[in-house]
Amino acid sequence: MRIDPRPLPATLPFLGELPPLLTRLYAARGVQSEAELDKSLARLIPFQQLKGIDAAVDLLVTALEQRQRILIVGDFDADGATASTVGVLGLRLLGAAHVDYLVPNRFEYGYGLTPEIVEVAMTREPQLLITVDNGISSVEGVAAAKRHGLKVLITDHHLPGDELPQADALVNPNQPGCEFPSKALAGVGVIFYVLMALRARLRSLGWYESKTQPNIGELLDLVALGSVADVVPLDANNRILVHQGLERIRAGRARPGIKAILEVAKRDASRITSTDLGFIVGPRLNAAGRLDDMSLGIECLLTHDAALAREMAAQLDGMNQDRKSIEQGMQREALAQLKDLPVESMPFGLCLFDPEWHQGVIGILASRMKERYFRPTIAFADAGDGLLKGSGRSVQGFHIRDALSVVAAQHPDLIAKYGGHAMAAGLTLPQENFPLFAEAFDAEVRRQLREEDLTGRLLSDGTLAVEEFHLELARALRHAGPWGQHFPEPLFHGVFQLVEQRVVGERHLKVVLKTECGSVKLDGIAFGIDRDIWPNPTIKWVELAYKLDLNEFRGNETVQLMIAHIEPR
Repeated sequence: MRIDPRPLPATLPFLGELPPLLTRLYAARGVQSEAELDKSLARLIPFQQLKGIDAAVDLLVTALEQRQRILIVGDFDADGATASTVGVLGLRLLGAAHVDYLVPNRFEYGYGLTPEIVEVAMTREPQLLITVDNGISSVEGVAAAKRHGLKVLITDHHLPGDELPQADALVNPNQPGCEFPSKALAGVGVIFYVLMALRARLRSLGWYESKTQPNIGELLDLVALGSVADVVPLDANNRILVHQGLERIRAGRARPGIKAILEVAKRDASRITSTDLGFIVGPRLNAAGRLDDMSLGIECLLTHDAALAREMAAQLDGMNQDRKSIEQGMQREALAQLKDLPVESMPFGLCLFDPEWHQGVIGILASRMKERYFRPTIAFADAGDGLLKGSGRSVQGFHIRDALSVVAAQHPDLIAKYGGHAMAAGLTLPQENFPLFAEAFDAEVRRQLREEDLTGRLLSDGTLAVEEFHLELARALRHAGPWGQHFPEPLFHGVFQLVEQRVVGERHLKVVLKTECGSVKLDGIAFGIDRDIWPNPTIKWVELAYKLDLNEFRGNETVQLMIAHIEPR
């Protein structure tokens, strides 16, 4: 693992009366003006800049006026679940008489608005279909809905293909011709923007006055959760949405379902951070869609009944434990496939398959293998009918969805369908095509990346002076975010004396450290360490990459280093 300094601009911008360290941290993350640190809702990019927003609002106003039956078709991940919940709750707040949702079971129908899921939707007798977090590639599904006489509104954030669906309205910041400055909105962010635009139109039509208009800000905890869980880049606009949602949660105004998930995870809502949304709440919500049916997760978020929310949160927690067990078994099997392969002989692009792997967990497996071997990875599972379903994760500098597009163009009929983002993508292909696909994918990775790109690399914000290891700085860093994708939490590095070391849990290393000069003693923890190396009483000095964090125990707060990388020195 290589630790490199995070690049800084030649001249640091003026960001107000901030401590020099915070100015440096923000500047290294691309902040160029004090205005970008303003996380008030007034700083959100206006919804008028979204292409298709007027047509979308026209459809919705008509649906509300005519009391049409609206059906939201979502996705089975945390972004899709929160987007479905925001759509249902938001439209009800704004006066819709009949709003329901439908989420395809990933094991029966797969992703998105397919012709098959349209047939299921028709049993609900909808008049308007709204997709959230999907639909931009649903050309056949939209055509099927139109044949049934339905109006269709697509809201999505995924990258479009060569052909757009012929929907009545389409809102997606990534569609051709859309000048919305932030291309990083999550699916839940897009539907929230549609609701903002609808509320403004209804207000102009006299549905309510400013004092009586519904407060859709009540949905921001859901927007924050879906945005962080979907790992979208936290640009300035998304940071506002996430910050505002976190403030609601910390103030005790979260949805009962979010409160309940935090309770079963033994997390204090008043101290929650964006990291907690991504690593604590998101996985428990995702577990429903991975192992069973995301409807449980959506119902947990929709309910107003705190007792019922706790009951469903407990079920989600149990599913998450099952998911962890399945994932660990799959990891062992994946490592066994690669154990006899020297690193120098390993493909640049890893493709892994086992007929017994669980479809709902292959995305996590791909992520784990990518983190271990520092190369783009796609894990496949048997999807039945001679097909394999793959989920891929990428490394910085390699746009995996565009790479699949190149492979598909070079090898027609190799891939049945694909879609996704720069860092994550999904695809389906005939099982017999797997060897050829693995070869073609590896060739595309080799075309774009060099061997030195496949070594682990951490970007450090520098070293901390002895006097900087204090609670005030740790607190300031915790609340300086929200931190997340493309706006990473500050990471520092340094050499420390290793005073104590012990394993807690199965694979976590708890340590006591002294600063290099020996004047300050610190606690630290490293998760998922290599048990072949640790603990080792012969190691006295270590080099760390770490985050400065807080540890609370029995009401006392202390500084703790969250160790991202540790190696003997």
